[in-house]
Formats: sequence, structure tokens, C-alpha cells
Amino acid sequence: MQNAPAIAAAVELKPGRYPEKSTHQLYRDAIAALLAEVNLPTGRLDGLLAPPLGMGGPTPDTFFHEKLLEELDITPRLSVMLNAGGATYGYMVQHAALAISAGMAEAVICVGAGKFEKMSPANAAQAVRNLCQEDFEFLYGAVIPALYAQYATRYMHDTGATEKDLAAVSVSARAWAARNPAAITHDKGNITIVDVLGSRMIASPLHYLDCSIPCDGGGAVLVTSGQLARELTGQPAYLLGMGQHHGHGYVSQSPLLRQVGIAESGRAAFGMSGLTPNDIQHAQLYDAFSFNPLILLEHLGFAAPGKAAEWFHSGRTSPGGDFAVNTYGGLIGYGHSGDSSGMSMLVEGARQVMGLEPNRQVPANTALVHTYGGMMAEHSTLILGREAT
Repeated sequence: MQNAPAIAAAVELKPGRYPEKSTHQLYRDAIAALLAEVNLPTGRLDGLLAPPLGMGGPTPDTFFHEKLLEELDITPRLSVMLNAGGATYGYMVQHAALAISAGMAEAVICVGAGKFEKMSPANAAQAVRNLCQEDFEFLYGAVIPALYAQYATRYMHDTGATEKDLAAVSVSARAWAARNPAAITHDKGNITIVDVLGSRMIASPLHYLDCSIPCDGGGAVLVTSGQLARELTGQPAYLLGMGQHHGHGYVSQSPLLRQVGIAESGRAAFGMSGLTPNDIQHAQLYDAFSFNPLILLEHLGFAAPGKAAEWFHSGRTSPGGDFAVNTYGGLIGYGHSGDSSGMSMLVEGARQVMGLEPNRQVPANTALVHTYGGMMAEHSTLILGREAT
């Protein structure tokens, strides 16, 4: 790409519960934190990308980005609303990078925030309906963990993976969370496979500790030209490669309950970057549930089918290992702020490449960030690096 698009700043609000703040205010807080990271007048911002306010809920505000623009008092050359669930934020970075490469923008804010709030029964039903096929899923009282459990069960059937293999992912996530003061489970101590298997069953084979932690939060990244990024920070995170894939919309429509789209977006990102999985030093992967990183590592080409669990059992992915995964604690250990949690692994991947996490810094000349949206239907893969290509 022309103009060497890069992430010049990346911030995230501490996950938790903010009953005194609206979701709109969390957006304001995320943008304010981002602008505090860089010495860039708002007049130089010429792009803002945001999802609808309340994305995934019963009544999203589909013109919310216009309110943010008015509050910032900017008239950008690039501003649209994007909505692809957890993949939204990877897509935002891709759109921003393409616009910068084409000379249509130079400094683009990508922002998201969300809250897991209690809903009325009617609103909760509508939120589930948004992710369910009307005739084959919603009618039977489907809930999100049970839908994901079908993918997990199929993966276990195809590969021979066990509940212990899934639990090893949660053990690794908690070990990283212990190094991240912002993580919700930071002070809860490490866990073992026995702990995970002993936690209550949510939707077989997924136990309580196999699941991510609902919370409130948000974050933002600033995507700029390489030249501007070098003015704003000593070490940008350059966009070396990116890919996306849009597949089935519902679990019941997924071919044979097997994942499609992960490998496709990964191949596109690797092809653009000229790199291979052997060139990547660590990965940030969307882990709504513990089986997700296993499937992602295998479909992205890091591990052979059914072999990703060995990486977690051996400690390769944990602190001190040679291929770190989800160094911030993952959604399982850090917290899952609704669809906006797709920002979490993006912020962490960028900050690792930028060398900004001394408590948990890993070798990060290159990093892969993969997010997905819907019921693992929308996929975004980004490859970040310390040197522009």
C-alpha cells in the first residue's frame, strides 16, 4: 500500500461496570484517551469510523457517528458507520488503511464501546433474534453459548480434541491476565485445567471458565500515514497485510458446522504482507469461548488440524513461551465488552508491536490480529509490524 498506513496510537478503557456512564459517554472517554496519547490537533483529523451505538442490541442508533463528529467539531473526508460484530474494528482499520493509501485521508480514528446491560425479556429476545435464524434456531429458544457449543462439539468430533484441551486455553488466558492490572481476573489468581472442568456447565462442552466475561468497556486506535505516525510516536505499528471474508450468517447455515472464512482472510493477509505463519511472533485472537483460539490457530496455518491444543498444554502460548497468544488475558481473562471487544485484541496487538506493554511485553516485530463477527461468520485478519514494507 502507498503511504505506509500505520497505527500511531491505541488505547482501551479498563473493563468493568460503569452504571453511572452511558455507552455514549464511554465513546467520549475512549476518544479523549486516544487524543491524550498523541500531540495531534483535532483539526488534523480527517476520518472517523464507528459502529452504531448499541450494536447488537434491540435498538441501535445507526447515525451515531454523526453525533461524534459534531462533538469533535471536525468535517472529515472519511466517515461511515460499520457493523460486523466483533470483526467491525478490524474492518475499520482496513477501511482506514485503504483510504490513507489512496490519499483520501491521513488521520482516522477508529472507535468502539459497549455495555453488557440487563435487558427486559422482550429486548433480550430481540437481541438473540438478531443472531439467530428465525425458522431453525430462534424458535427453539437458542442462546448464544449453546449456538457456539455446536461449533465446539463439531471441532472436537473432527479433531479428537477434549474438554481438557479447551480448558488449557483458559489456563493460558488467566496466566496472561495475572500480568495485566486492567484485566478483570487480574487479582483472582491462576487456574488449572481441573478448575475449569470443575466449574459449572454452561452449554456442553463449555464450562463457566471456558467462557468470556461480560463487562463494559471500549477503545480506540488512530490510523495514519506512515509519515505522520513517525511524527507522533517513536514506533508505529505498520499495516503489513490484511484480509477479510464474509460467509454464512447463522450457525445452522454453516456448511457441516465447519468454519469457513478464517483461512480465507488469513491467506489474503499473508499474501499481501509477503509473510508466512513462521514469520509471526505472537497472535491476538478473538476468544469469546475457549475453543476459538484452537480453531483460529489451525485454520490460520499455525498448527495442523487438531494440534493447536498442544501449544497451550506445553506452555508455548503462556508467559515465557515462544509464541504468545492473547497477552492481555483474552476476553476470557480480561473481559468481553460486547461487540466492542473486537477492539481489545487490536489495541493489544498494536501496543505490543509499538513496545508499550512493559509488564507483559513479548518479542513483537510482527503480530497477527484476528477478529470475527456474528456467529463466526465475518472474519478480519491483520498483520502488524515494526517496519513498513
